[in-house]
Amino acid sequence: MHNKLVNDHLPEKPYESGGLVPIRELHAGHREAILRHLLLLNKEDRHLRFGTQTSDAVIASYVEHLDFNRDAIFASFDTQLKIVGMAHLAYLPKLKDTDQAAEFGVSVLKLGRGQGIGSALLARAAMHARNTNIKTLFVHCLANNKAMMHLATKAGMRVEYAYGDADAYLTLPAAHSGTIIEEAANKQWGDFDYALKENFKRSRDAWWWPFKRPVTAI
Repeated sequence: MHNKLVNDHLPEKPYESGGLVPIRELHAGHREAILRHLLLLNKEDRHLRFGTQTSDAVIASYVEHLDFNRDAIFASFDTQLKIVGMAHLAYLPKLKDTDQAAEFGVSVLKLGRGQGIGSALLARAAMHARNTNIKTLFVHCLANNKAMMHLATKAGMRVEYAYGDADAYLTLPAAHSGTIIEEAANKQWGDFDYALKENFKRSRDAWWWPFKRPVTAI
């Protein structure tokens, strides 16, 4: 039986929040980091993220076929420059007489949960979608994916349940100069955070390098 749940209470700006957590847009040079992140997901987390049992080989194929020219990929990094949370904003084929839509998928490692990373990734992706003329943001997941459903309803998405799956939708208002400026500021914040962590990591590695050298016989 089809059960529909509509959340009529929408936050004022669900697509303009989450700026406190720095989020960086990724490029093709990040494939290896993306692969490492996804391979760290356990069996249950992979099932929730991809909707099915997912082997290492399937994940490797997924990462290999990511299209950074068509879609947008976002991530939150730790101080070791490892991806803690990642979002894939996939642009869906435009159908005749329908608005352009994009699908949102997200994964956050256990060590990064409860810190607002998922919400920040959703906000960043939604803002980017809005500024690229996407009218509808779409999420498809298993109905028992409580974390994703909580994230979706928190953002004010309409949620529909059917046959063990769930679909959530968020209608995005048109972009304007303010949203373009805000996304640019979020991009700068994410890039600055990454550069800061990169410099810190290099300094720390340089400091510890002499102590990691192998001891040679005299």
